Amino acid sequence: MDTKTPKTPSTPVVMLLLWLTGLYLRLTVLIAPPLAPRIARNLDLGQAATGALTTLPILMLAVAGLAASWLISRIGARRTLITALLLVVISSSARGLGDAPMLFVATAVMGIAIAGIQPALPTLLTEWWPSRIAMGTAIYMNGMLIGEVIGSTLTLPVMLPLANGDWRLALLYWSLPALIPALSIRLLSPVSRAFENDTGHWLPDWRRPLVWKLGILLGASGSIFFGINAYMGSVLGGRGEEALLPVALVMFNTTQIAASIIMFTVGRSWIGHPRPLMVLMIVGLSGLSGFIWLSGWPALVALMPTGLAVGLLLILIVALPPLYTRGNATAALAAGMFAVGAITNFFVPLLGGLAGDMLGSPRFAVIPILIYGLLALPLARQLPTRSGLSHE
Repeated sequence: MDTKTPKTPSTPVVMLLLWLTGLYLRLTVLIAPPLAPRIARNLDLGQAATGALTTLPILMLAVAGLAASWLISRIGARRTLITALLLVVISSSARGLGDAPMLFVATAVMGIAIAGIQPALPTLLTEWWPSRIAMGTAIYMNGMLIGEVIGSTLTLPVMLPLANGDWRLALLYWSLPALIPALSIRLLSPVSRAFENDTGHWLPDWRRPLVWKLGILLGASGSIFFGINAYMGSVLGGRGEEALLPVALVMFNTTQIAASIIMFTVGRSWIGHPRPLMVLMIVGLSGLSGFIWLSGWPALVALMPTGLAVGLLLILIVALPPLYTRGNATAALAAGMFAVGAITNFFVPLLGGLAGDMLGSPRFAVIPILIYGLLALPLARQLPTRSGLSHE
């Protein structure tokens, strides 16, 4: 019997696999908003149903993450990742195959598939590239952020014309390339049993404060990001600055890609240390305050350090489970963190909207986000430090 440890993929192959897979963490979700008006007209959807095309997959990330952790403990992270990518292809394509019920069922299944990718990637990272956790995380997060950008910006000017204006074909054309990372992982990475027999670690230890600290911090970063995107138009409209909305969206969201590029150089020295997390959180909250209380171009300029800060926070926090744990324990910790973070990302901006309605001004919609961020800030100091870990 061969007892040799399977060879890990070479560094260029690891980088390729991580980046290609990262693309499909968000790409198929973010192609829905540009196509939403056409889908709504064709299927006679209301506003709430149209919005659910984007929010339903995000909500499923919280619901299905724990099931993904269980699956990893049974068949391994590699097989889980391949299965999840294939399910993305099938479910995302199926959104265009039928009527409205089929659309929403397929959308929910797609969210479940993406929930399988999220904990599988950091788990495999502990095996493929354990000495470069920060770099590996930055690579697949860069893929995710670029997937967001190309999905949201190229669907209408590029993909829809290729599909002859048919939104159903556009969904299919964006979905099929997810076969590329699935087949690449199948062909270029070896089967590993290093962690697949560790079936005892799949459910997050909810009694462990670390799960909640990571989830709350991840939720604080995400609430700032999603809250700004959700209420930017309302805030600018309330000040009579609707014309600034397109440039504001570009200025804010492109900083996410810049953050992932910066992490290629600073990630190794920042990951696992509380001070960068605290400074970035303060920068993000300060910039958000500036956007609310300033006006015109100064308000837009305040958004840029905010976007950069929350992008860096996202990558630094996502990189922590594979730094703290190994194997299936990483999947369990990551699943718990993503579940708490996703629920927070859904409810805190929603609470902000309610506050804005009650107080009669869109700018008050960010008050719950600011309060939540300030409450989460001290948790960064309580995380385990890199110097206190027994492995890196």
